[in-house]
This record gives sequence, structure tokens and C-alpha cells, in this order.
Amino acid sequence: MEWLTSLAPVLAPLSGMVGVLGGAWMVYRQTKHKTDTDARTAEATTAVTAVTTVTEGFTKLLEQQRETNAKTLERLTTVEARVERLEEEQRQWRRWKAAAVEYIHQLRALVGRLRESPAPAPPRELAEDLGDHAT
Repeated sequence: MEWLTSLAPVLAPLSGMVGVLGGAWMVYRQTKHKTDTDARTAEATTAVTAVTTVTEGFTKLLEQQRETNAKTLERLTTVEARVERLEEEQRQWRRWKAAAVEYIHQLRALVGRLRESPAPAPPRELAEDLGDHAT
């Protein structure tokens, strides 16, 4: 047992050195684990931020597309209403023109009967619209 006590001056510093090395190793492991965890957290945060940014971008794009579609639909509705109004005006003008041409024919016939001679020739602008009845 004396030999063990005689080794105490050697074993004590050696044991202290093993304790210091063991403590340093544990601190290293803890720091490495914290660094790895922080790195993974940073990567996850970056990924979440990227996904959030992409999602927000797509959401804004979708909202813009919806607004554009709504405006286009509104414009299309306006154009359709104008086209319908113009078509109705065209139909009305055609009815008025047909009635006017018929009225002119009746007046020409009346003038021809009253004068006992053919009615005067219509102006060039009206001759095409009056057709065969003018001659």
C-alpha cells in the first residue's frame, strides 16, 4: 500500500489532468451541440423565411391576378353594354331609314300623280337608298 501512497504525487496531477481534460471534452461537446443546434435552427429559420417569402409573393401575385380579372370582367361588361346599345341604335336607324325610304316612295308617287309627269330625280346621295323605285 505504501507504493500507492508513494505514487500519490504523480497520480494527483495526473488525475487532475484527466479531470481537466474530461471537463474540457464535456465543454467542447456542449459547445459543439449548441453550435450544431444553432446552425440547424438558423437553417430552419432561413427555410421558413424563404417559404414565407414565396407564399407572400404568390399571394400578392394571386391578388393582382384577381384584381386584373375583375377589372377585365368589368371592362368586358361595359364593352358588351355599349355594343348592345350600338346594335339597338343601328336597328332603330335601319327602321327609320326603311320608313323614310317608304315615305319618300309614297311622296314621289303622289307628286307624280299630281303633276301628271314623273317625279324629279332624287339627289345622288339618296338615289342608292331609294333603289329601283326612284327611276
